[in-house]
Amino acid sequence: MSFTDYFTRRTEFDIFPLEESDLSAAAALHGQRFAAPWSDGEIHALLVQDTVFGFVARQTNGTFRPAFGGFVLSRAVAGEAEILTIGVDPRFARSGLGWRLMQAAMREAVVKGAEALFLEVDETNEAAIGLYRKLGFHKVGERKAYYQARSGERTAALVMRRDLR
Repeated sequence: MSFTDYFTRRTEFDIFPLEESDLSAAAALHGQRFAAPWSDGEIHALLVQDTVFGFVARQTNGTFRPAFGGFVLSRAVAGEAEILTIGVDPRFARSGLGWRLMQAAMREAVVKGAEALFLEVDETNEAAIGLYRKLGFHKVGERKAYYQARSGERTAALVMRRDLR
């Protein structure tokens, strides 16, 4: 590998279980992506629950400071699961990380006995809605004026579902 190749090669990520050591990076990313961000304490309070699980995308092709590419936090209870939140660093948008994180969450939800997976998404988040549709989700409901943007405008949350079995 040449010197130039080292600085121009594509960043590679693997998916790992979300751990306590990931919480500050997850909270920082959540703060970038959402108008009402969760703190590391709020994420920790969820993660310690028996029904909650998560995954993180971490850079694996070594740099001086490996990138935190994104994370997903989910819950599975009584045969159903939900995506609590998901975020991908904007630097790695459209790189497949969201797809890979969702796949990991869906596999784990099946292991935990879920037969369906639900999520809520801001009606204005076209990229996320497109991803969810490609993953087999369909709209089953809507919560009007659910999200508040940084501008103060309120938008609907689309409730989406995917069968897992």
